[in-house]
Amino acid sequence: MSTSLNHKSSVNANIITAVVQMKRISQSVSSEAARSARAVFPRRPAQALYTQRCFGTTSRLSADVAPITAAGPPPDAPVASVEHTDIRTARKKKQAELLKRGQDMRAIGKGTGGGSAKTKRFWKDVNVKKTDDGHQIFLDTRPLRTPTKQILSVAHTKPHLAHAIALEWDLLVSAQQALRHHLIPLTSLTSRALDIAEEDKKSSSASNPNGLRNTITETLMRYLDTDSLLCWAPTPPDDPPGYETHVSRTESLRSIQQRTSLPIIQYLTERVWPGVEIIPVLDEGSIMPNAQPQQTLDVIKGWIMGLPAYELAGLEHAVFAGKGLLVAARLLVEWSEELAHLRGEEPEKKFGIEEAANAATLEIEYQLGMWGVVEDTHDVDREDVRRQFGSVILLVSGEKAP
Repeated sequence: MSTSLNHKSSVNANIITAVVQMKRISQSVSSEAARSARAVFPRRPAQALYTQRCFGTTSRLSADVAPITAAGPPPDAPVASVEHTDIRTARKKKQAELLKRGQDMRAIGKGTGGGSAKTKRFWKDVNVKKTDDGHQIFLDTRPLRTPTKQILSVAHTKPHLAHAIALEWDLLVSAQQALRHHLIPLTSLTSRALDIAEEDKKSSSASNPNGLRNTITETLMRYLDTDSLLCWAPTPPDDPPGYETHVSRTESLRSIQQRTSLPIIQYLTERVWPGVEIIPVLDEGSIMPNAQPQQTLDVIKGWIMGLPAYELAGLEHAVFAGKGLLVAARLLVEWSEELAHLRGEEPEKKFGIEEAANAATLEIEYQLGMWGVVEDTHDVDREDVRRQFGSVILLVSGEKAP
């Protein structure tokens, strides 16, 4: 019994001794690893929490102020010399002239045009001669031609139109200005009418659905759906906003629109398109447009298709100028020599340029009465609309007996 106890005590002592030795070996290895790490990665010194910086306020180069050597009032402000301005303007004009001359010379060298024929007026006199084909305009001895190389011959019953075209060309100072359509509006309009007449001679509209006459008709019919004479403003409320009670607004916009458009619509539906019904595009308080009856569309389209060449060209130009078909048709019937039978008994007051312009720009004029006119913008637009309507009257009117 005692022998077994002694044996167990000896075994336990050996185990404890082995554990102690292993612990010492582990501590020794850890110390060696720590010393090796410190050798490879040395400890950094602690960084300061703040740094000190010095600022210098003294300039490296001191200012050298020039002393005042004279006493008295300051000198006068410099004044631009008129002679110097004239010299500079003349120099710029000369440079522009030399640049233009160089461009013309390069164009001549390449064979693409240029030269005196483009920069100078190659004719001296403009004359109107009556021929078998009509009134022709001559630049010296050369007859005026359309862009399609056709001689521009105005109808015998339109001598005023021929002389107006001659005046356009007499006012040009260079041949290059003839490329600007706004300088020769009557020439452009007459050329358009002659192109329509020439195409009508070659083929009928039914055999050529993509012809010039059909294309113009389809384009003009689109303006009926958005005609300003058929788009009326809603009735103003009982308590209108402040801008609606301005002193200049003694009558509502809807009332002015109805007072202007209803006589025109009545004239067209009684004399030009009898029996048709033209309805307003917008109902009271609605934003969805109304479509015109199919019978109305067919009658108006057929009327446009049957217009003579001069009248069709004039109607197209008037529609584009006034952005509406009804005002253009009313103006055309009032002044066309071919549609004199539709007028019947003439009233004392005609539907002229002012009436057409006022009806076409009614909404604009209503706003201008409130907010005022912008110079060089609204006043220019006013005159341009009247100029274009006047050119249509010159194109379609004539001396033909009714």
